[in-house]
Amino acid sequence: MNDVKNADPKRKAGEQLPLVFSHDAASGRDDLLISERLAAAVSIVDAWPAWPSPVVVLAGPVGSGKSHLAGIWRELSRAVDIHPELGSDAAVAAAAGPVLFEDADRLGFDDNALFHVINSVRENGTSLLITSRLWPMSWPVLLPDLRSRLKAATVVEIGEPDEALLSQVIVKLFADRQLYIDDKLVLYIVNRMERSLNAAQTIVERLDRLALSRGTKITRSLAAEVLNELGNSEPAD
Repeated sequence: MNDVKNADPKRKAGEQLPLVFSHDAASGRDDLLISERLAAAVSIVDAWPAWPSPVVVLAGPVGSGKSHLAGIWRELSRAVDIHPELGSDAAVAAAAGPVLFEDADRLGFDDNALFHVINSVRENGTSLLITSRLWPMSWPVLLPDLRSRLKAATVVEIGEPDEALLSQVIVKLFADRQLYIDDKLVLYIVNRMERSLNAAQTIVERLDRLALSRGTKITRSLAAEVLNELGNSEPAD
């Protein structure tokens, strides 16, 4: 039995390659796979604008789904993306409506600029969603007033994806490409991959591209090749 079937197996590999680069994965609210680790974060997004506080922080590791949830909230609230730094108009945007600040710990920010954004949100009855790999109390904040504001924010933690969720994600990512994958192959990949949604995306993209370039189906041996290239070693039997 084949491990995976292409929606159009008669098409030549060279003709399929352009589809790889134009592919867009489904990333709307209905496409979100909800597990226990995501439940609280999904609930807070769905609850908007009835939030327990005007500032919400989604904290979780790389590939945990923060960007997907932030995108859903951006569409729901029509939020504007901001980066609170010196000379920015982030506080002005926050006065006009909901705002989104992604990757706060990675991009960094100016303490005073973020403080003014939070004040603007509070004073004008709008909302601020922040995503971060770290909890706010771990950020290098020197301004006492900003640290006090962050303590009052609602922080929702997203854990690393478990085996069940990664399996669902891999199946979904292949389905986005009209590829239907065997359960045994899914389990083989999940047992050997890095536990992150980013890794799942990378593996599926590489498998799809490699299979198309070689004009072959996605098999266990092809998956092993991609996993080895990504530094995922074969576990002992």
